[in-house]
Amino acid sequence: MGYFIVGCEIAFWVFVLGGLTSRYIFKQKKLGALLLLCTPLIDLALIVATIYDLKDGATATFVHSLSAIYIGVSIAFGHKMIRWADERFAYRFAGGPPPTAKPKYGPEHAKHERTGCLLHLLAYAICYGVITGINYIVGDAARTENLSSTVQIWGVIVAIDMIISLSYTFWPKQAKGSANKQI
Repeated sequence: MGYFIVGCEIAFWVFVLGGLTSRYIFKQKKLGALLLLCTPLIDLALIVATIYDLKDGATATFVHSLSAIYIGVSIAFGHKMIRWADERFAYRFAGGPPPTAKPKYGPEHAKHERTGCLLHLLAYAICYGVITGINYIVGDAARTENLSSTVQIWGVIVAIDMIISLSYTFWPKQAKGSANKQI
């Protein structure tokens, strides 16, 4: 199962790079769009394989949890990751504008951190929903309890991320040597 998850991650980036290469290098916009639109199919294959493995009698391990985490992260951050790669491909191969740098200081940085935190929370919620669905479909809480413990640990991580990300709203990061430093 672990190899399948790694294979799905590799397939995700193969489809993304194939789509961007088709779009910008070979000037095949429709093929590029089709390849990029195939990335959700990888998520579907991953969740089906996980459910099949557990329904077939496997006891859930952290690897099974990784499939739910992968799906949550892929759905929540996938568009942002593809946009990031698209900006760089367009700049490098199609004369597009330089990629936008993430803000490092002030209110813009705080907004960027809040947005990232909300996406992290969305990824967590999706993962939670996937794990709840897997637990329901498998119907054997003893074999799937490891999935729930992963969600609990990730919940702590999300809470820490929220505290750090929201702290920039109240105490914005300042450039070194800035005259507007707060005490």
